[in-house]
Amino acid sequence: MLQLQVNNSPFNQEQTDLLNRLVPTLTESQKIWLSGYLSAITPSNVSETPSTQTSLLEQTLIETVKEITILYGSQTGNAHSLAKTFGKRLKESGFETIVQSMSDFKPNNLKKITNLLIIVSTHGEGEPPDTALAFHEFLHGKRAPKLENFQYSVLSLGDSSYEFFCQTGKEFDKRLEELGGTRLYPRIDCDLDYDEPANEWLEGVLASPQLNAHTKATTTLATSTFVEETTYSRTNPFYAEVLDVINLNGRGSNKQTFHVELSLENSGISYQPGDSLGIYPTNDPKLVDELINQLGFSPEENITINKQGETLELREALLAQFEITVLTKPFVEKYASFAESMELNQLLSDEKIKDYIEGRDLLDLVTDFPSVKLDAQTFVSLLRKLPARLYSIASSYTANPDEAHLTIGAVRYESNARERKGVCSIQIAERIQPGDKLPIYIQNNQNFKLPENPETPIIMVGPGTGVAPFRSFMQEREERGDSGKSWLFFGDQHFVTDFLYQTEWQNWLKDGILTKMNIAFSRDSSEKVYVQHRMLEHSKELYEWLEDGAVFYVCGDEKHMAHDVHQTLLTIIQKEGNRSLDSAEAYVGEMLQNKRYQRDVY
Repeated sequence: MLQLQVNNSPFNQEQTDLLNRLVPTLTESQKIWLSGYLSAITPSNVSETPSTQTSLLEQTLIETVKEITILYGSQTGNAHSLAKTFGKRLKESGFETIVQSMSDFKPNNLKKITNLLIIVSTHGEGEPPDTALAFHEFLHGKRAPKLENFQYSVLSLGDSSYEFFCQTGKEFDKRLEELGGTRLYPRIDCDLDYDEPANEWLEGVLASPQLNAHTKATTTLATSTFVEETTYSRTNPFYAEVLDVINLNGRGSNKQTFHVELSLENSGISYQPGDSLGIYPTNDPKLVDELINQLGFSPEENITINKQGETLELREALLAQFEITVLTKPFVEKYASFAESMELNQLLSDEKIKDYIEGRDLLDLVTDFPSVKLDAQTFVSLLRKLPARLYSIASSYTANPDEAHLTIGAVRYESNARERKGVCSIQIAERIQPGDKLPIYIQNNQNFKLPENPETPIIMVGPGTGVAPFRSFMQEREERGDSGKSWLFFGDQHFVTDFLYQTEWQNWLKDGILTKMNIAFSRDSSEKVYVQHRMLEHSKELYEWLEDGAVFYVCGDEKHMAHDVHQTLLTIIQKEGNRSLDSAEAYVGEMLQNKRYQRDVY
C-alpha cells in the first residue's frame, strides 16, 4: 500500500496521518465520491487554516457513512431475496446497511431510523404476508410515531392478475407519508417479472437528491454489480435433468399427481427443507398455434423480445417467453385501445371485467374482440413475461444429495366451453420424459423452516400436494436423528387412490419418526370430511402440543383450506384454552411473531 509522506506532499503531519488511516479503508465507490467531493470544494474552503481543513476531512468521512435500513415482508422469499441483494449493493456503494425481516424488527426503533427502504409482497386478496402482519398493524395503529427527518421508499411485489395488485406496498407507502415521512423515490409496483423494475427502483433511490453523497459513478458501479451472475439463480437458471416422473394416484382416481425427481449434479445448488423450486415452463404448443392463427400472424416472423434487442421467431417467443394463459385487467385495458370494441370498453367501464377475466385466456380475448390494428411486435409488447412456477420441495438434500423432488398436481378443467390446462403441470404430465432438462432455480424460504431445536414438536397440516414439504421435513428429521414429536394431518379425495406417499408415512409411523397421523378423505363418506375436522376431533391434544411449544405448519390452498384451518386453530385455542376470540387471536399473533405458526400457501 502506497503511504503518503509529509516531505513529498502539501499536507502537515496530522493531515498525513489522517489520510493514511482513511484511504486504505475506502471502497472504490467511496474513493470516486471523495474525489468528486474534493473537486467541488470552493476556493474559499481551500484557503481555510490547516486545522479547519482537517475537520473538513473528518466531516467528509462521517458524511460518507450513511445508514439505510431495509425492512422486508416476504411470504415465498422473493422480497427477502431482493432485500439481501440490494443490501449488498448498498454496502458496496458506501452505505452502512441493515437488512431485517419486518417480523424481527422492533417497531419502537422506527423513530431511530432516518432512511428506510421497504420491500414487501402482497399476499392473497390484498393482505400483508405473514411476516409483515405485526409491523403493518403497528404502523396503522394509534401507537405509530410521527416521523420527522424520515426518508423512505417502497418497492412492492405483486401479481396483476389479482384485483388488489400490490395492495400492501401501497398501504405502507401511503401510511409512511401520513406519518410525516418524505419519499426518497416514488413507489414502484412490480408484477411477477420484477427484476427490471426492482433494479430501476434501487437506481432511483441511489440517485435521489436526498442521498446526495453519492454520485452517478457510484450508481453505475452498483448497477454493474447487480448484473453479474456467479451462481445459478432466478435470473440464471440451471438446466436440471429429469430423472423420473411417477403418477402417485392409483387407477380410477380422477386426479393425476406426479412425483418428479430432478438431478442437481454439477450445479453447486443445495437447499433446505421448506425451500421451493422454480421451473420456467413452456406454453402448450397447440394453444400457441391457435392463438397465432386467430391473430392472423406468421409464426416465423421475427420479433424483439426485450430491451436488449434480442429477437426470436414469434412462435418460439410465445412458447417460452410470454404468458398467454392468464388474463389481467391491465392487459385488457391496453388491448382495448387496439380492439376498438364498444362491448369491451363497456366491460371495463362497468367493472364487469373481473367476471369476464375469470377462467379465460388470451385466445378467448382475441376471439371475442378481434383487432385489425395489432401487428405481432405490438401484440408481444403488451404481454407479461412467462413467470416461473414455484413448487415446495418434497425432499431433503441431506437424504438425497444432488437431487430435488417435487409433488405436482396436473391442472385440467373446462371453462367457457374450452378445456384449460395448467402451463407447467401439464408440461410435466404430457410432454416431459426422463432425460429431458428443465430450467430451474431454488427459492429460499426462511419463513417455512424446521425448528432449530431438534426436540421441538411439530404439527403439519398438508392436504393434497400440500404434503410435499412435510415429506422433506420427515426425511431431514430421520437423517438428523431429531427426537421431537411430529404430527401430520393429511387429506385428499379417496383413501384407495389418493393417499400420496402412503407407504413412506406408514414406515415413518412404524419407526417413530412420525408420532401421529390423522387422515381425511372427503369423498369416502356421505358427509365431506377435511383436515380441519380432524383437528377439531383432536382439539384437546393439539392444544397441549401448542402449549408444549409445538410449531404449527400449513401448506396448500390459501383461499379455502388455509383460511378454514386458521379459523379452526382459533376455535381450538378458544375452546381448550378457555379464551375469548381476542385472546385467541393474540395467542396466534404471538405464535406468528415467534415463528411457531408458519404457512406455505398459494
